[in-house]
Amino acid sequence: MAEVHGVSPLTGRTEPWMEDLLADADACAALVAEYGSPVNVLDFGPLARNAAELVDAAASEGVRLGVFVARKANKALGLVHAAREAGLGVDVASLAELTQSLDAGMPGERVIVTAAVKSRALLEAAVRAGATVSLDNADELADVVAVAASVGARARVALRLASSDPAIPPTRFGMASRQWDSALASARLTDVSIEGIHFHLNAYSAEERAAVLREALPWADALREAGHDVGFIDIGGGIPMSYLEDRAQWRAFWERLAQDAHGTLTWRGDRLGLTDPSASRPSPSVYPYWQRKVRGPWMLDVLRAHGLERRTLAEEIAARGLELRCEPGRSVLDGCGLTLASVAFRKATSDGIPLVGLHMNRTQVRSTSADFMVDPRWVRPSGAGEASPAFDGFLVGAYCVEDELILRRRLRFPDGVARGDIAAFVNTGGYLMHILESASHQLPLAATVVREGGDWVRDGIDGAVGAEDYRSA
Repeated sequence: MAEVHGVSPLTGRTEPWMEDLLADADACAALVAEYGSPVNVLDFGPLARNAAELVDAAASEGVRLGVFVARKANKALGLVHAAREAGLGVDVASLAELTQSLDAGMPGERVIVTAAVKSRALLEAAVRAGATVSLDNADELADVVAVAASVGARARVALRLASSDPAIPPTRFGMASRQWDSALASARLTDVSIEGIHFHLNAYSAEERAAVLREALPWADALREAGHDVGFIDIGGGIPMSYLEDRAQWRAFWERLAQDAHGTLTWRGDRLGLTDPSASRPSPSVYPYWQRKVRGPWMLDVLRAHGLERRTLAEEIAARGLELRCEPGRSVLDGCGLTLASVAFRKATSDGIPLVGLHMNRTQVRSTSADFMVDPRWVRPSGAGEASPAFDGFLVGAYCVEDELILRRRLRFPDGVARGDIAAFVNTGGYLMHILESASHQLPLAATVVREGGDWVRDGIDGAVGAEDYRSA
């Protein structure tokens, strides 16, 4: 194992299975040789543990919690199997995600459809399967009424609430409760069951989720009084996790970046969205890779917040016999994946900035955050070539654009770099592998392998495409 770290280090959390794999450099090389570079490697063992942390936290406050794993966070069919075996549901955002989940054995009643735009085919498949549909607007309500009548099945729906609280940031998702009440008054709901309230919030604030729960609870009462069998409130996703071991490293990076007048930490002085040079807090353009409270403790903050009648929200929810639901992605996929990519070349820019080229592109380890803020681990197989001298430099990828940076932070390579080395990006299982992946230039998408027993096998999502199609040129 060769050493690599950021000039300002950001050391990632790992699971024992990751350490075992990374300690066997030739096993990593064999995966790349068989499946190409990059290859996404998944072990869904931590999924049930992570979800149980949320369920147990809610149970300690007397609340039943239903966990529906966000399928968009990772496309592997292995995720659906792991969720089903753990007694969880899935949240799907497309017809393909729905049909794949059903085909993988997930019962329809353990599926919620939250797609931002819903086709007629998606609605028909959801209604036939008995999945819950989160309705976003009055047009979708009209569509689902028509679909339920045409397929001869009762549609199970939740109404997506857009908060009217001025302290909550505006959202494109859902409608205010008064708008829903108006839409329901003019709709023919003979074949539609309104079973829940759903909302989606950006970012990760426990306080904001508590605020919208306080808004949703009296609306649930009003819907019940109007004859609707509302049984749950769904707070969506955005449950925090931490990628990093050390809060001090996270703080130190941003303090150094704020003072980095000469651009020593990032690619050509990139501020990563940091607009105030006097501020040392993290940029809002970057996911908070270290967070103080995650999963269970965060859920307790939501449930222990004050309710409506001098009780906690947990007590308000339990008193109504409501189930609380959530749709976590990265927080339950914490520890479930890593990405391996092989070194293609070593060189420098025309003005002398050292580069390491990898057989991958920047969309294959990136979410909507401005950068992936975890130092890679560096694997040197027995067949690697001669290593270069030590240097500081950047990782670049396969797209033919100047700004094709895999990571925008400057890395330190004290053991140099050899052709045949493998960069290992840890904890990429949630969103980072698949949410933005692109096959531009007709470069193939990365293969996805999943642990089954003691073996690594191709996940079914890759279909009938042969492994040879994924090899690096």
